Amino acid sequence: MTISRRDLIKVGGALLAGTGTTGGPTYAESVAPGAAGSAGKAPAATGAATGAATGAATGAATGAASPWDRVPEILARIVPPAFPDRAFPITDYGAKPDNSTDCTAAFRDAIAACNAAGGGRVVVPSGTFRTGKIHLLSNVNLQVNGTIRFRTDPGSYLPTVLTRWEGIECYNYSPFIYANGQTNVAITGTGTIDGNAPAGDWSSWGSGGADRDQLREWGANDHPVAQRQFGSGHKLRPNMIGLYNCTAVLVEGVNLRNPAMWTLHPVYCTNVTVRNVTFYSTNSQGDGCDPDSCTDVLITGCKFDTNDDCVPIKSGRDRDGRRVNRPSQNIVIQNCKFSGRWGGVTIGSEMSGGVRDVFAEDCECNAPDFPGRYPVKYALYVKTSFNRGGFVDGVHLRRITGHDLERSALYVTLNYETSGSLPPVVQNFTADGLTIDGAAKAYDLDGRPTDHIKNVTISNSTFTGITTATPTASNVDNLVLSRVSVNGKDISNTQPPAGTRYEAEDAVISQGAAESNHAGYSGTGFVNTDNVAGAYVEFAVSAAAAGSRSLTIRYANGTSTNRPFAVTVNGTAAGSALNAPGTGAWTTWVSTSVTVPLVPGANAVRLTATTAGGLPNLDYVELQP
Repeated sequence: MTISRRDLIKVGGALLAGTGTTGGPTYAESVAPGAAGSAGKAPAATGAATGAATGAATGAATGAASPWDRVPEILARIVPPAFPDRAFPITDYGAKPDNSTDCTAAFRDAIAACNAAGGGRVVVPSGTFRTGKIHLLSNVNLQVNGTIRFRTDPGSYLPTVLTRWEGIECYNYSPFIYANGQTNVAITGTGTIDGNAPAGDWSSWGSGGADRDQLREWGANDHPVAQRQFGSGHKLRPNMIGLYNCTAVLVEGVNLRNPAMWTLHPVYCTNVTVRNVTFYSTNSQGDGCDPDSCTDVLITGCKFDTNDDCVPIKSGRDRDGRRVNRPSQNIVIQNCKFSGRWGGVTIGSEMSGGVRDVFAEDCECNAPDFPGRYPVKYALYVKTSFNRGGFVDGVHLRRITGHDLERSALYVTLNYETSGSLPPVVQNFTADGLTIDGAAKAYDLDGRPTDHIKNVTISNSTFTGITTATPTASNVDNLVLSRVSVNGKDISNTQPPAGTRYEAEDAVISQGAAESNHAGYSGTGFVNTDNVAGAYVEFAVSAAAAGSRSLTIRYANGTSTNRPFAVTVNGTAAGSALNAPGTGAWTTWVSTSVTVPLVPGANAVRLTATTAGGLPNLDYVELQP
């Protein structure tokens, strides 16, 4: 059996990039397309910079590519492992599905046999199998069809193993599922991995207390890692799945529930795919998926109902993180649903090894069909402190939607903790095509007087139901706002160059009609299609030369139901379907963008409804210069 490779995501984005700025690793400065003007610094407690950034003019002059152009190269390197078609059922090694028998030895022996045979599937059949620690080996796919339920006695996770606990290396209880230095490892299936943590003493251990303080002291003093021994008699909770120094990792399809602490924690790994996984955590420190000093990671199609951050990206804490000095980089997050106590996509607080090149697209916060127990506070949450060091360089969002966020949709702070003297470099953020209905603020960018956040571009984004209509940008250099509205008010400080606009009412319409009964449209009207899958509007788009171009699509959706649609060019799909979530009213028009491949001359660009809701009302498409 070969595990199928994921499809490459669509390439696109309307944002351009210019040259990097000083400080931290070099990275293309992300700006609005074609923006021009003098450099401007946003005044404190306001959401606008005066004039566009110098970097915007640089980007337009050089014709630099979008940061999203890096994504296909990243995804081409992320290839899930394949395994021989050999099965090793744990029941053949003594496991019993009675939720009582200790199956630890059966898991160990089945994994060892699979590895010795050259690889295959260690199969967990239907039923509930009670076990202690599971240690994976190379070329093993742990295929979970039934339920794995972990024992609650801490002794089942001894002897100690090398771990990274909240960003500091030590020897601690084994994660419930652990691997170190392995190649081609997977956890797949449609079953459940239940940490069973609320049934034991893990919850009462809290956040580590005196043991946590001791570990932080040892990390700050370069105490030898081999002597940082915890485990028996100590109270540092283990993660549920900890994969260390592994290459070619796949976690797919499973339901992960009730970890003692963080749920899925890849550390020092390369080539990681996390696909169609459901996360549910109950304890404090109940993160979802924490890539930690990892390179080339794809997290796609996952659902998060967590007691902490959904996807926090990390790279070590303070001095110990700088000692290890391994960044998290090339992280792609797609088509996920976030419901959690804190952030959807989070960076920090442990990020002293640096974080660069994070891309998140087509994700939804607090989705009506996946509400979770807690509403996400922030779609993006970047938290750093005075003593972290390192950098956050290049974080890019597009087509993120959300409802009823408790705090700011975008929150970047350099003041998460206020002691120390090594603030990180934080720069190069883009957010395009965001649609947020309900939040305290659209954005809150919180730099320091001596350490500014640099180069933030928000474009083609609509924020409605915002409690505090004036967003905050304090100590921010080069804030560019293009086609950004808050509660119906345009707060843009720069306008993109005019593109070539094609009005929907002039296009070919199948199963729909041109109308003009909702205000705010361009031209003479808009197109309202029938509520059927397959309804489409086709535009005749002209290009002088072959190549990929950014296409802006303006629409309104006065319902609370997402109306996704496919984009094809000359009969070929241009990426996967785009979302068109509710915009709050039929008079509230928003824009999204997609990159389309064009041939010289005429091109048939068709937008087709993929669900029975039909298309949103379409105003126009605009081909960007």
